[in-house]
Amino acid sequence: MKIDLSLIPTTFDALHAALAAAVVGLLLLQVLLLTVAVVAIFRKWTPAEATREPVRPSEPMTTLRGADRPELAVARPVAVTAETTMLRESTPDAALQLLGLLQKEARFVDFVQENVSGYSDTDIGAAARVVHEGCSKVLRQHFELEPVRHEAEGNRITLPKGFDASAVRLTGNIVGDAPFTGTLVHRGWKVKNIKLPKITEGHDVRIVAAAEVEL
Repeated sequence: MKIDLSLIPTTFDALHAALAAAVVGLLLLQVLLLTVAVVAIFRKWTPAEATREPVRPSEPMTTLRGADRPELAVARPVAVTAETTMLRESTPDAALQLLGLLQKEARFVDFVQENVSGYSDTDIGAAARVVHEGCSKVLRQHFELEPVRHEAEGNRITLPKGFDASAVRLTGNIVGDAPFTGTLVHRGWKVKNIKLPKITEGHDVRIVAAAEVEL
């Protein structure tokens, strides 16, 4: 096949410019259509799990079924209310006041702070009697006590389900859930009423026992 080079136009007029522009436009249109087709195919074959928003592990989910489409389930986060234990800070004034009363009536701090390793059992027993009498006096004057359990010690008792674990402490072989049946070893004590003296303004309760100076 022979090509006649004389037939090739040697000049670039307006007609040839229009044809060239049309060809370039068709090429751009074809590239655009191919791009749209590729994107559509890619989206069609992408797994649903890849486009779904991940669920945070810390947010529990609940399933809500629609009335018209029961087969569909919508996951919604459930509000979580954290139960916090409130801690109450205790003031030391009452404890220091009680310690001062025990020191005043029973020489309690002197007794427990003393090194008794060099004393005989007879001497320690005599000092313990004084401490016991003074402590007993403080309890009788300022505290009204009653036993937690009113059964006689040594009796068999049954603790029902939901018993107050802060008032009764279980010991021994604890297996299973309440009710529990066991022997009452100690009845326990609880304070029914407290009658501590009032503190005067400016009194330093940290002074458990004032220093004594003999003139």
